[in-house]
Formats: sequence, C-alpha cells, structure tokens
Amino acid sequence: MMTNQMLSKVEGNVLILERVFNAPRELVFQAFSEAEHLKQWWGPRGWTVPVCHVDFRPGGVWHYCMKCEDKNQGDFYGMESWGKGIYKNIVTGELIEYTDYFSDAEGNLNADMPSTEIVLEFIEVDGGTKLLNKATYASAESLQQVLDMGMEQGITETWDRLEEHLQNV
Repeated sequence: MMTNQMLSKVEGNVLILERVFNAPRELVFQAFSEAEHLKQWWGPRGWTVPVCHVDFRPGGVWHYCMKCEDKNQGDFYGMESWGKGIYKNIVTGELIEYTDYFSDAEGNLNADMPSTEIVLEFIEVDGGTKLLNKATYASAESLQQVLDMGMEQGITETWDRLEEHLQNV
C-alpha cells in the first residue's frame, strides 16, 4: 500500500501537520494513547523508547525517554532525549490535547526549550484515518528553533514508523 505523504505548513507560530494512515480511527487513536503502542513507534528512525509512562486522562502525564541506538547517527548515538506531555482534553477516538515539554529523567521541565500546545484530531476518511496535528508555540521564533533542530524530519520518520506499526498490529 502506498504510504501517504505528510503535509505541513507554518502559519506564524503554528505548525500544522496532516497525514492519512491506512488504519481504522480507533487503532490510530490507541497508538497515541497506550504505552505498549508508543514504545513500538515513537521517535525518529534509529531511536528506541526505553521509558514510557502514560497516565492517559486530563491532567495525566506522559513521560518518556527516546534513546539513539543507531551507531550511524554519529554524535547522537547513545544520546537520550526526555519528554513530558500533560494531557488537557481527551475525546476518545477523536481528539487529544496536551502540552509537550522537553524534560529530564525526573520529569523536570527544560526551561531553555520551547513548550508546545498540541492538538491531535483523528478524522475518519475512506480507507483510513486522517491525523491532523496542530502545534502552537509561544512565538514564531520558538517554532523556528525546533524546525532548525530537524523536528520536521523527525516527525516524518516517526509517522512513517507509526504507519509500519499500524500495518503490523
């Protein structure tokens, strides 16, 4: 099956990403809401998720660690990147809203890095699910900071891994 391309556009301090996955909406939603799923696909290629705690409810926390296991990624090899999401609003099968932070292993927020307000919408379409990801940053400069870090390529690879995971479930 053809993998659907990710569409992305920047509007000021907002990054909008869109992609259709060849899987039912309930499954795509589960892939974002359950640790067992997230461990299988979250993060760019060559990275694993050795730590993933999900308390999936408004006010709950998702705390995770991504680790680079790919020797070909040079300086990144062996590096850990910790993240923390705090869920704000959940509509089962349809919507997940959370604030995404860079953090450390203890869950302390990294004040030097921008946080992101994320809204994920899961929309039923013919033959699958359209995922709409709207990421709002404090400023256009904050958004540019993460784009300069290669975030777009990271998300593209992550969503490619999600597509592969959905096909294997």
